[in-house]
Amino acid sequence: MIPAAFDYARPKSLEEAFELLGKRAGDAKLIAGGHSLLPMMKLRLATPSLLIDISRIPGLEDIAFAGDRVTIGALTSHSAIAENADLGRATPALTDAARQIGDQQVRNRGTIGGSCAHGDPSSDYPAVLLALDATFTVRSKGGTKTVAASDFFRGMFETALPPDAVLTEIAIGSAPRSAYVKFPHPASHYAVVGVAVKLEVQGSTIASARVAITGVGDHAFRASAVERALVGADTRSSNDVRSACIDAAAGVEARSDVFASGSYRSAMADVYAVRAVLAAANR
Repeated sequence: MIPAAFDYARPKSLEEAFELLGKRAGDAKLIAGGHSLLPMMKLRLATPSLLIDISRIPGLEDIAFAGDRVTIGALTSHSAIAENADLGRATPALTDAARQIGDQQVRNRGTIGGSCAHGDPSSDYPAVLLALDATFTVRSKGGTKTVAASDFFRGMFETALPPDAVLTEIAIGSAPRSAYVKFPHPASHYAVVGVAVKLEVQGSTIASARVAITGVGDHAFRASAVERALVGADTRSSNDVRSACIDAAAGVEARSDVFASGSYRSAMADVYAVRAVLAAANR
């Protein structure tokens, strides 16, 4: 449980971080809270030659509201998200997720940007950010680009973040009728299955839905068939919602491990999709 030898640097600006990333050409890793990367280093599943600590670069931990859009700095901690009352009203699915991550120590140090950049297939945020149609701002020495959540998460521990770039902020729209629920692993608190939902409701009828699932496949994904089936469903009818959420993980190769089989994860996706839809509808 001892990591391989590595160098350590703490840049004071993004520009300095870009220079350091460029010098090590893909053999360096950014670190902020470190709760995702350090365990992998201890197991020698990751062996970077240089850790670049960006935790004290200013301007990357702000939460800003502009109209119905919210921008969250990549270094914003899980605790800051969980405890922000304005976020809780505007995007409750996001605060739902933040409150369920790890334990209090992890929430105090871990960051939303670090979690997303790590690309863990059982992470909570990817499902929420897919459901909320988030965009990611990625900066490098070559410039700035915006990446949609649907393009950002690509596979197991694989994202669209280039090795010489830094994820600086995440933007989402207001989604007061949204929710995230999960079946947590009892030891790690990672999602065995997690489901995020955003609804538009007219009266008691669902006009549109976005449903995303984490923990089942090799990365978070949209449950498109469930989204279509939910349109027109009556939120007062649990039977309507259950019928729409059948085979929520259809077409996805579900992962198996010593704790949960792929077939169990697929079955639980249906159960937690129903819970998430009902939770969002009742907000």
